[in-house]
Amino acid sequence: MGLNCNDISLIESFYCNFFGFRRERVLKIDESEIVIISSGGFSLELFQSDGKEPLPCPINDGYTHQSWRHICFMVDNLDAVIAELGDQVRITLGPLDMGAVKPGMRICWVADPEGNIIELNQGYSDSE
Repeated sequence: MGLNCNDISLIESFYCNFFGFRRERVLKIDESEIVIISSGGFSLELFQSDGKEPLPCPINDGYTHQSWRHICFMVDNLDAVIAELGDQVRITLGPLDMGAVKPGMRICWVADPEGNIIELNQGYSDSE
């Protein structure tokens, strides 16, 4: 997944510190650099944004128009992760008890330091 960033080092540090990503490589293309970070077979390509913001930052669980809505991380303890993230994120929706959908499931959406929406999901599992 590619992510445009106003501050690549801030976003790299955030995802590495809180979600176990690590730097895989830096690609140099002309005068630009793309930083690739990975965790568990999933990679984020961090691009420098052009600074223009044609849309307001997403709210709640993300944009509802054609775009990526949010990225989801499974967590063992939702409350502990929210506490650990502290003032590094802004809660945009939740926490919500989703026990009626899946027993034990709780979710919360937060905005990373640049406003990208992250779903934190405790208790989801695929159907048998």
